[in-house]
Amino acid sequence: MSEMCRVEDVHKSYGKTEVLRGVSFSMDAAERVGLMGPSGSGKSTLLNCLSGIDRPDSGQVSIAGLDLSHASTRDIAALRRTDVSTVFQFFHLLPTLTAYENIQLSLQLAGVKPAERGERVKELLEAVQLEHRAAALPETLSGGEQQRVAIARALAHRPKVILADEPTGNLDSHAGMNILNLLDELAARYRIAMLIVTHSEEVTRICGRVLHMRDGQLV
Repeated sequence: MSEMCRVEDVHKSYGKTEVLRGVSFSMDAAERVGLMGPSGSGKSTLLNCLSGIDRPDSGQVSIAGLDLSHASTRDIAALRRTDVSTVFQFFHLLPTLTAYENIQLSLQLAGVKPAERGERVKELLEAVQLEHRAAALPETLSGGEQQRVAIARALAHRPKVILADEPTGNLDSHAGMNILNLLDELAARYRIAMLIVTHSEEVTRICGRVLHMRDGQLV
C-alpha cells in the first residue's frame, strides 16, 4: 500500500508549554488508525498539524504527498479542497442550508461542475440513507442525521484522508454505533485512509491499529 500520511519527529509548543514531543508515525492508503489518550495529551494539536491548521515547530508532516511543514497557505487550502476532510464531534452544518446544499457546498468550493455535483450529492445522500431528508434544514434533523450529513459532506470531494475528531462524541450510544458502522462502510467503499481521535475503545474497533498518546508522545 502507498503511504498517505507521515509524521516525523514533530515538536510543537505554545509559549513555554511543549505539547508535542517528538511524535512519529505513518499511515497507508485506506488504513484506519485510532488515536487515543487522556485530555491534554496532544491529540488535538497533532490533528491540527495534520490538517494544516497549525505548523510544527520542528519535524515533518506530510499528507497525501504534500509536506505541510513547508507548504504555502494556498497549497494547504487546495489540499483541504481535494484530498483531506475533517469530521468533527460537533457537526458544523450551515443552519440556513438544507442537507443537500450543505453537501453540495464543498463541491462548489472545489470547482466541480453543476451536473456532477448533483450526481455526487444524490449518491452520498443514498449512501448515508438520507435521500428522503435532502430538503431538510439542520435544525429539523436529529443529531445522528446531522452527523450523517457531515460525513457525506466530508466525502463529497472524494478525499484520500479523513481526520475524524471524536466523531461519535456528541451522540447517544445507539446513534454513535450507527455512525461508527457508517464510517467503517464508507471508508472501505471509497478506500479512504482515516485517523480517528477518540476516548472510546468501542470506536477503535473499526481501526486496524491504535496509537496511544501521553504527555505529547506516542507510548
